[in-house]
Amino acid sequence: MAIEKKIRLFSDAQSIKLKGLRPGPTARAESLDAIKVSAVSGGEATLPCDTRSPQPTDVLLLVVWYKDDIPIYSYDGRVKTNSAHWADNVLAGRAKWHSVQPSALRIHDIVASDRALYRCRVDFKISPTRNHKILLDVIELPEKPKIFDELDKEVIGVAGPYVEDTSLKLTCVVSGGNPLPRLRWWRDDKVIATLMPVDDGSGLSSLELRIPKLSRDYFEAVYTCTADNTLLIPPLRVNVQIQLYLQPLLVEILAREQPLSVGQLAELACRAVGSRPPALISWWLDEKPLKAHSQKNSDDRNETISFLRWTPQMEHDGRMLTCRATHVKLNHSTLETTMSLNLHYVPIVVLELGSTLNPNDIEEGDDVYFECVVRANPPAYKVVWEHNGQIMTHNQRAGVIAGSAHLALQGVSREQAGRYVCTASNVEGDGKSPPVNLQVIYKPVCNSLSPFVVGAAINEPAKVKCEVDAFPPPNSFEWTLNNSMGTVELEPSKFTIDSVGRSILTYIPTSEADYGSLSCRATNLAGKQVEPCKYSVLPAVRPEPPFNCSTVNLTDDAVELRCVAGHDGGLQSIYFVEAWEAGTLIANVSTSQPLWKLRGLGSGKALKLVFYAYNARGRSESTTLRVHTLSRLALHTEAKTTSSGNVDASWMLGIIAGTIGTLAAVVIIAMLARRRHHRPRQYEAPMQTVKGYKTSMHNNTNHSPMQPDDKNPDVVPLGKDFNCSRDVDRPPEPPPYGSVVSPPVGSSRSAHSLHQHEGRSTTPHTPNTPASDAQSIGTLAEDRRSVTSGTLSRRREVVTTRTPLLANARESCV
Repeated sequence: MAIEKKIRLFSDAQSIKLKGLRPGPTARAESLDAIKVSAVSGGEATLPCDTRSPQPTDVLLLVVWYKDDIPIYSYDGRVKTNSAHWADNVLAGRAKWHSVQPSALRIHDIVASDRALYRCRVDFKISPTRNHKILLDVIELPEKPKIFDELDKEVIGVAGPYVEDTSLKLTCVVSGGNPLPRLRWWRDDKVIATLMPVDDGSGLSSLELRIPKLSRDYFEAVYTCTADNTLLIPPLRVNVQIQLYLQPLLVEILAREQPLSVGQLAELACRAVGSRPPALISWWLDEKPLKAHSQKNSDDRNETISFLRWTPQMEHDGRMLTCRATHVKLNHSTLETTMSLNLHYVPIVVLELGSTLNPNDIEEGDDVYFECVVRANPPAYKVVWEHNGQIMTHNQRAGVIAGSAHLALQGVSREQAGRYVCTASNVEGDGKSPPVNLQVIYKPVCNSLSPFVVGAAINEPAKVKCEVDAFPPPNSFEWTLNNSMGTVELEPSKFTIDSVGRSILTYIPTSEADYGSLSCRATNLAGKQVEPCKYSVLPAVRPEPPFNCSTVNLTDDAVELRCVAGHDGGLQSIYFVEAWEAGTLIANVSTSQPLWKLRGLGSGKALKLVFYAYNARGRSESTTLRVHTLSRLALHTEAKTTSSGNVDASWMLGIIAGTIGTLAAVVIIAMLARRRHHRPRQYEAPMQTVKGYKTSMHNNTNHSPMQPDDKNPDVVPLGKDFNCSRDVDRPPEPPPYGSVVSPPVGSSRSAHSLHQHEGRSTTPHTPNTPASDAQSIGTLAEDRRSVTSGTLSRRREVVTTRTPLLANARESCV
């Protein structure tokens, strides 16, 4: 403790001694051999001072620093605490002695007043004192450079924009700096201009950059102004980018792979290159603006593409389409390009009759020609001629000469009158001309070559229509009556002529002599009708019943029916069908033609269908047909299993026994049917009835090619020993129809209708119930008794029976 106290007292005495120490008069002269140290204002300065002794055993006692011969810092090597360091207020908190070799005094936050001559005195215990001189030079940095334009306006970042081909002047200004800074302009690491330090007393340094003509090469060029007055730190710098307004260099409409087609949406593109900022592109059609869809700039903004979505029309063909690129700032820097529209379109076709022909004076036998005028791009590769919708081909033998532009008809006939069209085709499509109607004048001809039968009652008017084919329509008619009294021309007051060229005769027979043959002749511009229209006037009678009735489609509750119409008695007839079930009328439908659709009949029904016709003279006899609507059969199978999962043996045996029984029944029924088919039977009926039936068939030969029943292999005749069912199984006889419905009589079905019925039997149907089969067979038994008693007149019914075991097998009983 005593030693440490002595050392502390010694240090204090030395400090007091140093504070009062003044350098000698030779200190300034000694600065000539001083070490020069430079430091930047605000930075750090390191003042070296070697404290190594030449004698290894020597000890450092004291280090004292002087500034301009004034002590400012000391270090006592004998004290091991922080009190060994002392600093003047000038260096308070900014200086620190570092004793580790190389030893030095480090001063932070250098200021301009730190510029001076420093001396370091080192005292050793044995060795003599040493002195080191350091000349500290403090460099004051200039302010950051600033750039100004021609208007003395400071430029920050970007200069301009300038118009292309104009001049540029930029000035770099730097304030302060000790020593004065050096200024330089740079572009791409190359020095463009340099200003060496010049002290004019203003403290400012400035350097100009001049460019007499700004070409496109200066666009977005970056220039840098630097200022430096020391190598200790990098130069101060500021950058500026030159911005220019550039006119567009190129405008073009980009080519398309596909041509422009009329009526089809097309997309066109126009490209502008080199404009800054990007050009505004507009589209024009003969100085009329078009609205562009979108405009897109490239990544480097050097190209601009505008897209036009446009549907050209026919009137645009051959017109000029213009694309213009306009600079947003430069009024006189517009570039444009144009293209002539060569549009592809569907052929435009016009059909013309020969110029020397009078369309209102073409008669049979004249030569006629047409000219097809086609306008198409690309040209048409095919021309097709049509007559009334039918394609015409070249046939010189028939007098048809068809070419690509002309059509000639040699010796035209009435059949060649009508609508003519020519169609031209190219890759765009088919162009069809408006139709041209060819009118061929010809004499009247009767619409039908077959003589008409007119039914007329005595003292009752009958309307007879005379319809002819003629052009132009006839303007006069004459009617004649040919009977047993001779030929008589009827008075014009008995017939009329309507607007369509049809004559209607009102004929009233007053006696039997008024029946006979009527003839009608028409006259038009071409002449008088050669062959008259003939009508046979017969007494009006009741119609004959429809025959050959059959089912067209049979379902579980509906049926479609078709019959052949008999003679209508010379009057308009209506055809009826009645559906009966067990004596109850469930449907009654009338139509103008013998075609019916009956719905809502119910499933599994045994129905009796009665057909007849009706006209003003009364009702015809009836034709009967029996049908069975299909049954809805739902099969529900319930599998019963034991606890072990085996099938009930008794249930399996029942299935096997049922199968064997079914097969046996099928074999028996087939044998009976075959035996019954080969057994001959007789059909007994009065001779008068048979003759009447043949007469009726002969009268209906115009309606259906019907053959006698004895030539029909599908009809089995009935004999006296016929027994289809027991009398007890017969259903009750249907009630009488009353005053409107006569007792049911029928006509036979032809072989054609029976084959149709058998053809449908191949379709699987649900079997009928035994009760319905019994009713059908019972009805046959009743018919048999009627035949044997001689009361049946022209009546025959076809009944189809089916058994549950043989659903597809049928048996026809008559």
